[in-house]
Amino acid sequence: MSESTDPASPAGRIAAGYAFTGPALDLGALLWDGACRPDLQIRIPLSMLNRHGLVAGATGTGKTKTLQLVAEQLSANGVPVFLADIKGDVSGISAPGVANEKVTGRAADVAQDWEATGFPCEFYALGGIGTGIPVRATVTGFGPVLMSKVLQLNQTQEQSLGLIFHYADSKGLELIDLKDLRAVVAFLVSDQGKAELKGIGGLSTVTAGVILRALTAFEQQGAGEFFGEPEFDTSELLRTAPDGRGLVSVLELPAVQDKPQLFSTFLMWLLADLYADLPEVGDVEQPKLVFFFDEAHLLFNGASKAFLESITQTVRLIRSKAIGIFFVTQTPKDVPADVLAQLGNRVQHALRAFTPDDAKALKATVKTFPNSPYDLEELLTGLGTGEAVVTVLSENGAPTPVAATRLRAPQSRMGPVEPAALEQAVKSSPLYSRYAEAVDRESAYEKISAEQAAAEAQAEAAAAAAAAEKQAKEQAKEGQKAARGAPKPDPSLAEQVVGSGLFRSLARSVGTQLGREISRSLFGTAKRRR
Repeated sequence: MSESTDPASPAGRIAAGYAFTGPALDLGALLWDGACRPDLQIRIPLSMLNRHGLVAGATGTGKTKTLQLVAEQLSANGVPVFLADIKGDVSGISAPGVANEKVTGRAADVAQDWEATGFPCEFYALGGIGTGIPVRATVTGFGPVLMSKVLQLNQTQEQSLGLIFHYADSKGLELIDLKDLRAVVAFLVSDQGKAELKGIGGLSTVTAGVILRALTAFEQQGAGEFFGEPEFDTSELLRTAPDGRGLVSVLELPAVQDKPQLFSTFLMWLLADLYADLPEVGDVEQPKLVFFFDEAHLLFNGASKAFLESITQTVRLIRSKAIGIFFVTQTPKDVPADVLAQLGNRVQHALRAFTPDDAKALKATVKTFPNSPYDLEELLTGLGTGEAVVTVLSENGAPTPVAATRLRAPQSRMGPVEPAALEQAVKSSPLYSRYAEAVDRESAYEKISAEQAAAEAQAEAAAAAAAAEKQAKEQAKEGQKAARGAPKPDPSLAEQVVGSGLFRSLARSVGTQLGREISRSLFGTAKRRR
């Protein structure tokens, strides 16, 4: 028995920690004492993939290929996958790979039965910017916490935005796109709307101004395209292909990679929406979806306390809804400690130690791993491309031994598909007709505009009536002045009769009845005389 296969040897003890009885994904072969051991396979239990994970490493060390490798095997096991394609090189997962010397050499090293295979994919694009089925969210669905993150508001402004959303919800003002939100903010600081929020705190003109300016800057970046209807139904991410394989949903982000705050927050919205809609299922044999959150550090940069709390709660609780999340970034320190503590599966690619900050990050990374027989500081700086330090949760939930691993080669294309093929895949999707065209129906903007137009018309009518009344009074005064200045005419025969004592006596005898008739006629309750 060689040292590598001896259960009592360090390599044997490590390998024994990965000898699972249930379904598992094959990551690669153990690296020990400078050599690759193809007989000692490193795996991850399928049932533990909803316990979340981290894929980390310096640029160019193979993180994207690791995502591709894991996504392929998840799909083959019937588990849907979500991938964010930041650079545009993940679309190749839909096409069979190409055998070459590197691929066949890697397959031989790790005892992999490599076969070129493409996997069922659906391609999406935020707001339809880029090639993909448009993914949009309504402002109401996005919510105040996520909106504050993309608008880069401080805590006070975030609280005010929450108040604005509360008001809109309570009044039935649907916030579908950014112009709806702008209309509600402007209304609440107008003369007509100021009183609306007084009972629950009010909205300062200064804060409203900051929010409106942030919205303007946001729209100038082209962000208006991402908000609207039809809103994307995140249950689309849970589908399987007709052949039973899990559908790989690829969000194409090259066209918006210069808007990291936006796309990272949109990824969080997708997760939050899934969390809100899915039922509790507890522990399952395999997850309903594994969600790879690429460039994770962008999500946490500059995040408010409320935002971080929301992320932490979502990550903690979404496990029981059979959703697994893998954060992908350069070092573990990019992820807050409360979130990192919940990531049970780790694939750490090589780190560089060129600067004092790099060295500090390296030491911090080593401390996040269990004790191991490796010199992790030396190992992590010496790993080659496509090699990683791995520790996962075993089938009973305990961490496996730390294992240096040479990873398998993806079976799909390691690079983008041709633009024409990508376009064809998008246009032929049954979802394309459902989401392709934006819809702008009546919402807060139209309702507030209609109310303001009605109020303005009413105010104009009141002003016109007041002006007419004033003019009538002035004309009456002029008439009275003219009447006082005119000479009095001689009394007519009728006036002489009316003024006589006989007429006054007759009037007294019928006065009560005649007065009653006039009075009732004035109030409209009596019949008119013909």
